[in-house]
Amino acid sequence: MPTVTVRQIEEDVYQGLKAQAESSGRSMEAEVRDILAATVRGRTWWPKWVVATESLRGDPLPVPPRSKPRDIDMP
Repeated sequence: MPTVTVRQIEEDVYQGLKAQAESSGRSMEAEVRDILAATVRGRTWWPKWVVATESLRGDPLPVPPRSKPRDIDMP
């Protein structure tokens, strides 16, 4: 299997990845493999969510007309 090395990851991304791996009960390497596979294979949840909820959207809410701004007294 090929190996990929990723350098210069921002600290907040590294810490977030570490926390995500811990919460999933996996090593960081396993977490990264899963994230990459899901992204490349299109297994991310949000495109499916967009399609699944399309029929629930209906018409957009109407935006009421705005009134003129009031004058204010500045001391």
